[in-house]
Amino acid sequence: MQRTGRINTPSYRIVVLEHASSPKAGKYVEKVGTYDPKSKQRVLDVERIKYWISVGAQPSATVHNMLVSLKIIDAKKINVLPKFKEPAPAVEDSGEAKKEEVAAEAAPAAEAPAEAAAPVEEVAVVEETKEETPAA
Repeated sequence: MQRTGRINTPSYRIVVLEHASSPKAGKYVEKVGTYDPKSKQRVLDVERIKYWISVGAQPSATVHNMLVSLKIIDAKKINVLPKFKEPAPAVEDSGEAKKEEVAAEAAPAAEAPAEAAAPVEEVAVVEETKEETPAA
């Protein structure tokens, strides 16, 4: 589909292109129809469209759906809309990173009391011996 028309008044040419060219370039092999989205008017050369498809031309997803709705070709419609993406994946990633950091901090903290408890007991024993020595 090649867009033509003014701003806020779109109309489209349905054209056959070489695979390496863009519809915006303006060069096309053959014009096979027009489409006016405001009035929903479609003018298509059905014989030429069937010919081009028979020789290997592939319609865009939008044109494919248009041809299916007009029953020019027998196929299922293609989902043209992009797939849904969650609104803020970066926020979730940072949240997971924070959870991992908290878990990493908690794990050494869980190990630290056991290790810290043993030296504290030793220090307490040393202090007791020192206290006992001067008192004696």
